Amino acid sequence: MKITLPDGSQKELQPGATAYDLAKSIGEGLARAVMASVINDEIRDLHFPLQDGDTVRLLTKKDPESVEVLRHSTAHITAQAVQNLFPGAKIAIGPTLEYGYYYDFDIPNHTLSPDDFEKIEAEIARLAGQKQVFQRRNVEDVDASVAKFKGDGEIYKAELLEEHRDHDPTLYYCVDPANNTDIWNDLCRGPHIPDTSWIDPKAVKLLSVAGAYWRGDEKNTQLQRVYAACFWDKKDLQAFITQREEAEKRDHRKLGKQLHLFSIEDEIGPGLVLWHPNLGVVREELENFLRKQLRRRGYELVYTPHLAKRDLWDISGHTSHYLENMYTMEIDEQEYILKPMNCPMHVMIYKSKLRSYRELPVRLAEFGTVYRYEKSGVVHGLTRVRGFTQDDAHHFCTPEQITPDMIDIIEFVGELFAMFEMTFEVELSTRPEKYVGDIEVWNQAEASLKEALDKSGLPYEVNEGDGAFYGPKIDFKIKDAIGRTWQLSTVQLDFNLPERFDLKYTDSDGQHKRPIMIHRAIFGSLERFAGILIEHYTGGFPAWLAPVQAAIIPIADRHLDKAQEVAKALQANDVRAKVDISAESMNYKIRQAQLNKVPYMLVIGDKESEAGTVAVRARIQGDMGTMPVETFQAALQKEITSFGKEPVSSPQPAGTVS
Repeated sequence: MKITLPDGSQKELQPGATAYDLAKSIGEGLARAVMASVINDEIRDLHFPLQDGDTVRLLTKKDPESVEVLRHSTAHITAQAVQNLFPGAKIAIGPTLEYGYYYDFDIPNHTLSPDDFEKIEAEIARLAGQKQVFQRRNVEDVDASVAKFKGDGEIYKAELLEEHRDHDPTLYYCVDPANNTDIWNDLCRGPHIPDTSWIDPKAVKLLSVAGAYWRGDEKNTQLQRVYAACFWDKKDLQAFITQREEAEKRDHRKLGKQLHLFSIEDEIGPGLVLWHPNLGVVREELENFLRKQLRRRGYELVYTPHLAKRDLWDISGHTSHYLENMYTMEIDEQEYILKPMNCPMHVMIYKSKLRSYRELPVRLAEFGTVYRYEKSGVVHGLTRVRGFTQDDAHHFCTPEQITPDMIDIIEFVGELFAMFEMTFEVELSTRPEKYVGDIEVWNQAEASLKEALDKSGLPYEVNEGDGAFYGPKIDFKIKDAIGRTWQLSTVQLDFNLPERFDLKYTDSDGQHKRPIMIHRAIFGSLERFAGILIEHYTGGFPAWLAPVQAAIIPIADRHLDKAQEVAKALQANDVRAKVDISAESMNYKIRQAQLNKVPYMLVIGDKESEAGTVAVRARIQGDMGTMPVETFQAALQKEITSFGKEPVSSPQPAGTVS
């Protein structure tokens, strides 16, 4: 039989040959390095039989897909280790994650804790050293296997097999190579590494354990979910652990409490955020800045209600596809819905009068608060909530206006995230298999998006077939200070809502035409973006965003009046200044200001009071010397208006504070 390789060349193999046989036919070195294969775009075990005409790519540790196979296999060994150490433990599911995997267990009479991790990891190392072979076997008699699982107490395996009985289910066995006896098995599609010697126990680490309901249903048994990190190399594991430790230090939930930024109270409900004054300042600055940018770019600001009759959402199609995520209520014997999105209301504003092509593009923007039901188990601080405000905007334009509008949006995104010292990657998603609208309009729209991206000079990846059913889109994946990726900005073309709401404009020939709608959000939700910003800056916002920009510290009570005078002078010039009126020592006050992440501390003693100066200490740079109040004020205002590009600098060598 003939097998095609990635470069287009072909190899002749005997019928029944495997990817491993293919590797051996190429070279012994490759045969030692290969650990799985990609057959006709599907990852398979190394010993999966090939068919005539297959296209095959051989995977080694260097291929990015390979680590997922490793993680999936290591999850099986982890489950085996837990069952060895805790007889009676039942296994549920164990999928891979971007950094490793998790596995769910039902363990009678024992609650796992980090104290158990060391012995579980030792058992994983022991099993890896046995070089157990992974073997894939079809389930020939589903009823017999279900009965055996139930007899063994493996009720979750039995339930899963019942569910997948018509999907050609397979079991993976871990086999002792010394005597070819079965050691352990689990219901699984695979693929897996050839044997456990590929696992480096020093590159596997159990991270945490948490409760998880079977199938995510609170009515079902609560299982114990063990999370683990897994890599090919211990250096990669250490890099991950370092980043994880840094992420834990930056956790916005912890910093939110420490810095009095926000809270989520039981009396109000999960996923519903209280913005405290400190974070309220950050939001105010973000909104004010964005409003100015919107005006400059030709947007018109609108405000829409928080709820609407069901009729609106029936027309938009939300009740057909999104009802389970919407909050409904009855008012005056009519059904109303809290809005999950702003777009239908912007559509109605557009539709309120007949539009001419001369008016287009119409750009409507709103800081619109929306409500979406999320299960209580998935809400997470500010980044996954039930009520949030979007920096939402919609363009209504002609097909010819797509490219210039998209270029403007792309530039807008670039300018905004440069201010926060965040980089981003761009992805263009094209027409899916199921779509609405005319193919000609889709082709023109995709060409317009590609043209806009090409003219912007930004590198981008094309994600074929992953656009929304109503139009192609561009996604911006933002990277924060420690390299984590966040999906924030998105731009989507929409042919669906203009059709559903029968939107029109009068063209130059007097004919009615259908506008194209652009959905765009840059920050996404203000809640989520605030959470990301907190972690990006570790709570230490730059001066233009900081809740308190200058903490004024009188050394003694006799300096308090002068401190209040300085504060009023700064406040009169729009500087957020606050006097520390506590009876604590100067060093204690400075330490508190540092802990509260205040950008600048102004210390006032006898000499400063007499001279009308302040001793300036920056949170990051430290002691900056003494300067007149007016000099500091002007320098700070310059830093604020330049969004940190021109920070306050020392006018002279650092002096002493009396």
